[in-house]
Amino acid sequence: MSFLSWPSSHSWQPTKSADTTALSYWLNWRFLFCALWILGSMALAFFLIFKYEGFNKSRSNSVESEGEETELLHEDEAWNTCLIGIDPSWLLIYRVICFIVLLALIIASVAADGAVIFYFYTQWTFTLVTIYFGLGSYFSLYGCSLKQDKITVNDAEVGIVTHDRKIASLWGYVFQIIFQSCAGAVVLTDSVFWFILYPRLSSSKDYSVDFLVFCMHSINALFLLGDTSLNCMRFPMFRFAYFVLWTATFVIFQWIIHVCVSLWWPYPFLDLSSPYAPLWCNVQIQVLGCGFDALSMLWRLCFNNKDETLVAINIISWLFPLC
Repeated sequence: MSFLSWPSSHSWQPTKSADTTALSYWLNWRFLFCALWILGSMALAFFLIFKYEGFNKSRSNSVESEGEETELLHEDEAWNTCLIGIDPSWLLIYRVICFIVLLALIIASVAADGAVIFYFYTQWTFTLVTIYFGLGSYFSLYGCSLKQDKITVNDAEVGIVTHDRKIASLWGYVFQIIFQSCAGAVVLTDSVFWFILYPRLSSSKDYSVDFLVFCMHSINALFLLGDTSLNCMRFPMFRFAYFVLWTATFVIFQWIIHVCVSLWWPYPFLDLSSPYAPLWCNVQIQVLGCGFDALSMLWRLCFNNKDETLVAINIISWLFPLC
């Protein structure tokens, strides 16, 4: 089976509109407007990263100012929990389980539909979430072993870790970047599918949501939300830029492919032959911002308040009675 040929057993068949290799498809005002939106968003994202990201700042200063505290990433943020009553080992167990389940779903999807699934943004995001939980499992395992080694004899009974907080390494920043990209991409993917694509496709009698499709557009968000409620990584607003770059990369990837080969578009709103293409592009940029703002607000409301933190402890204690 060809990489870009859709299996005949699938309940939905994509349609190809115009010849995407023709110059007239690209040399028009619609593509110019969309390209300006995408490239402008990427330029703003790069500006925010180079202006505010902690790994661009000097690490030689031992004293951190209040402003740098938000921008710098600490080593223990990748594996520690935000709740005192939850041991990091529970986060390790949670991440390992999520990684195994997500990896199994990807393998099952490839076995069912072939490698063509990676033509979609959903599978890009789902794979990124799987990589996140794989790296997270490694960092949690490292953190649990580090914590065990650093607990002193006097502190063993109360479980207080005595090590100093260190600035994260390059891989720590990579892990944080993946986390920030996943957070926004999952919100965008699931929202677009359930609120835009599904109502349109469900009107057709030939379309139905099977088990794999349902899991691909739901379980990743649930797993990531659970991990967000347990870990202690922060949501500085400027790191929204990584999510913008991730999404823009997918759009440019699609443009490059369609310039070379005339293919069907994975999503109807990416088709530049439509006169509404610039409007769709504008809407997508707005969804990017609103989705991340909602996620950041949810995180702050849930875990920046002592009362909500106590509620979260009670819920997790109920889910894990052996904790």
